[in-house]
Amino acid sequence: MKLKEKFDELKNKNEKAFIAFYVGGDPNLDVSEKALEVICKHADIVEIGIPFSDPVADGLTIQKADVRALSRGMNPIKALELAKKLNEKFPNVPKVFLTYYNIIFKMGEENFVKKCKNVGISGIIVPDLPIEEAESLLSYCEKYGVDLIFLVAPTTPDERLKKILEKCRGFVYVVSRTGITGEREKLSEETEDLIRRVKKYSKVPVCVGFGISKKEHVEEITKFADGAIVGSAIVKIVEKHLDENGNIKDENKFLNDLEEFVRTLKEGTKAKKIKTQVKN
Repeated sequence: MKLKEKFDELKNKNEKAFIAFYVGGDPNLDVSEKALEVICKHADIVEIGIPFSDPVADGLTIQKADVRALSRGMNPIKALELAKKLNEKFPNVPKVFLTYYNIIFKMGEENFVKKCKNVGISGIIVPDLPIEEAESLLSYCEKYGVDLIFLVAPTTPDERLKKILEKCRGFVYVVSRTGITGEREKLSEETEDLIRRVKKYSKVPVCVGFGISKKEHVEEITKFADGAIVGSAIVKIVEKHLDENGNIKDENKFLNDLEEFVRTLKEGTKAKKIKTQVKN
């Protein structure tokens, strides 16, 4: 399913998007498949992280998840196979890969995008690929109908922001604060101003991530933005259920806790007092 179709569907239901992130292969391939199936039951869009040895945009929680997944043999080919299985079971839930450019480079840009298309991936997020170096990958994404999603931050100046938003497809990933991913108790007071700046120029939905870790955050963000992205708080649940050997202690309890959390987060996008636009 195309990202645009999902956002149109949500708009018709007067809902905002809940986008859930999970590291593929964490803590192993089998468990991650089951976890992602649970997430697909409640999330509007699922963001699958392809584990990488040097995830520069990610905080300690996701870094640890990457290490766990890599130590159990997770790799980009298995991530593609995982995405294909999920797409067969949940075709109406768009899947997005978050990956670092080295993985794409090693596989070859066109080959990577083509494989993404073939397994049902709707979009790609590449945190370490600046807009100035993205023309080649953009062209392949256009060719195969896969959205290339860019990140913008509070420090992004207006001129560069406009350049990014001209090329961004699917949705724009708004980083709510500077730094790396991770849970926070309070959201930055600058977030609303940043959303306002982005919406001024954006032709695609505006979704906010980094630091969103509970239902109240989702409710607050989706008063102004088109969606909320939750990553570290979801990955943290895996960590809480691990034994000393890195295995899930009680798989049923883990999956039940995960489902309850993502269900609650989705409820946050259905708040009655949702503002449909931000005042200029």
